[in-house]
Amino acid sequence: YNLILFIFLKYFTQTLDHFNFNSMGNGTFSQRYLITDKHWKKGYGPIFFYTGNEGDIWEFALNSGFITELAAQHRALVIFAEHRYYGRSLPFGKDSFNIPQISLLTVEQALADYSVMITELKQQLAATDCPVIVFGGSYGGMLSVYMRLKYPNIVAGALAASAPILSTAGLVDSRQFFHDVTADFESIAPECRKAVRGAFHLLKELAEFQDYDRIQSEFALCKSPSSAQDIHQLNGLLRNAFTVMAMLDYPYSTHFMGSMPANPVKVACDTMMSGSNLLVNLRNTAGIVYNATGVLTCFDLYSLYLECADPTGCGLGFNSMAWDYQACTEINLCYESNNVTDMFPPMPFTERDRELHCSQRWAVVPRPDWLKTQFWGDGISSASNIIFSNGDLDPWANGGVRKSFSSSLIAINISGGAHHLDLRSSNDADPVSVINARKREADIISQWIKMDRTRLQQLP
Repeated sequence: YNLILFIFLKYFTQTLDHFNFNSMGNGTFSQRYLITDKHWKKGYGPIFFYTGNEGDIWEFALNSGFITELAAQHRALVIFAEHRYYGRSLPFGKDSFNIPQISLLTVEQALADYSVMITELKQQLAATDCPVIVFGGSYGGMLSVYMRLKYPNIVAGALAASAPILSTAGLVDSRQFFHDVTADFESIAPECRKAVRGAFHLLKELAEFQDYDRIQSEFALCKSPSSAQDIHQLNGLLRNAFTVMAMLDYPYSTHFMGSMPANPVKVACDTMMSGSNLLVNLRNTAGIVYNATGVLTCFDLYSLYLECADPTGCGLGFNSMAWDYQACTEINLCYESNNVTDMFPPMPFTERDRELHCSQRWAVVPRPDWLKTQFWGDGISSASNIIFSNGDLDPWANGGVRKSFSSSLIAINISGGAHHLDLRSSNDADPVSVINARKREADIISQWIKMDRTRLQQLP
């Protein structure tokens, strides 16, 4: 964390609407970004630009140490840009989530923000000849892919870590995600999957008998459930805990999207199999996510977890509203659990379910195929200079690109890697696979920088 001393927090005056000259009074807003020139060889070293995703930009900067490690090797300038409508980059303050103000939250506007910011900062910093490489993890990784597709004039290459560009474009089986979450726990022990499934089955039986008092006491709920909707919410909250642990199954403890112990999937399975009361085991397993500090005396169903248009979870607060809107418009997340291909209760989430939620909440009708049309879907073979990295522990991995398309569209698969593990700082507990993956990424990025230098020198 000594790097924090060298990171400067700044605001960029950004255009509100890049695509409509009459809209919103040609207004601007303050977009937050973090910048460090600690390693930069001024005017010559490359620019490493993180395409911020659905949250506070500090969260991603503090959990993407590989970028600053690489910057030291390349004497690069590092910029972490915050996505519009997240963190402190709210175009209309707390009114940002009203209709129609929310309508300026699109993938296209975000990409235009980043392109304008890169172009103007290069001018201001006398860095017009510096090659730009974009980095991103998860949705941020999707954005780094799209930056290279849409603005190859600005971006020389992209490292897209754990970027589910296929599943979010509706190109993957809707059962894949929760099947892969289940597989993580099953790989620790088949009995673990059995215990989880058994616990959910017991909960279902209690709910059918409307034994709400027992459910309240077994799960330490602050209020007794009193309806099928409350049980549905409880199932969602519990399923979400397993999703978070599968994504963040790092070999050391982390503070990212909450606090996690090392190897949380193994910790969860040990907890699930620790005694004969499966319901208490399930409660304690969920507590790894929701009560990491141990200070909660009871679980409040509706404040710990929000149901939204993303069945894998939207987070909490303003960020959750922004993400729900994105999941209601361009980003297709119709994933379901069914208790056959996974260990969770049957919780369908169909296109129709999505339409109903989104029309009620935001007065919008989703466009299920838009990302496929707008950002090339699985037809990206004519693109170049993109690394797609995925860890095999990550339930998002099979929603992304796992095979190389060409010598410049390269898939790197990381055995024993969780959600964008390769973007994190080097750690003594890193598996050899991620050390090798980072080395390969570094080598490829070096080539891109050399190629772009040559291109820039040849410009008239």
